[in-house]
Amino acid sequence: MRIAIVVPTLNEEATLPRTLPPALAAADELVVSDGGSRDRTVELARALGARVVSGPAGRGAQLNRGAAATSAEALLFLHADTTLPARAVAAVRAALGGGGARDRETSRATPAAPAIGGAFLLRFDDESRRLRLASWLINQRTRATRLPLGDQAHFVTRAAFDQLGGYRDWPILEDLDFAWRLRRHGRTVIIPQRVTTGARRYVELGVTRTVGTNWLIWLLFAAGVPPRRLARLYGQVR
Repeated sequence: MRIAIVVPTLNEEATLPRTLPPALAAADELVVSDGGSRDRTVELARALGARVVSGPAGRGAQLNRGAAATSAEALLFLHADTTLPARAVAAVRAALGGGGARDRETSRATPAAPAIGGAFLLRFDDESRRLRLASWLINQRTRATRLPLGDQAHFVTRAAFDQLGGYRDWPILEDLDFAWRLRRHGRTVIIPQRVTTGARRYVELGVTRTVGTNWLIWLLFAAGVPPRRLARLYGQVR
């Protein structure tokens, strides 16, 4: 199974030299979907060997444009400040192709049905005590709900992605919405390996404030508040 990695960008020249080379080495295809960067993001991406597509900013729309520019049987969506763990693509192939699951009673490996998608656990690139706690809480929530967010590197078969119509063109929460729809559509998995993602928003705004704002936004979304109104709480619209 061929894996295409799609990386949405907007003014990410500082992160791409670190995160893009390992993704390029791992993927069968890689497309950077730029949203109108005003720095050297596009130039750097091309110099590193990536194919670039461009269009209006908005992460959901950028992810969809990037996916449309690829032909692989599976898609992995990787934030520009996120680095995959070793053998991540092999783990995705195993998950989407079906793998062994151990029966609790017999302790024998039994076939597991192939998943249609999933994501990874995560760690932050800042090892402070508060951020270690934040990543632990995120991973516990992910294990319990199977609703990973975008910085946990969503992956999905192209068939399922097309059937779901891709991501919503929303200013925020397109990742939570996609994970929710994907979970309802078929079997999803959380790979225990951890991606390493940027902690810059937590560092700039504070861990407690960021976590509290996120939870408030999710609760209001569950109560029916439209994402475009909730974007005001989040601050920077991506």
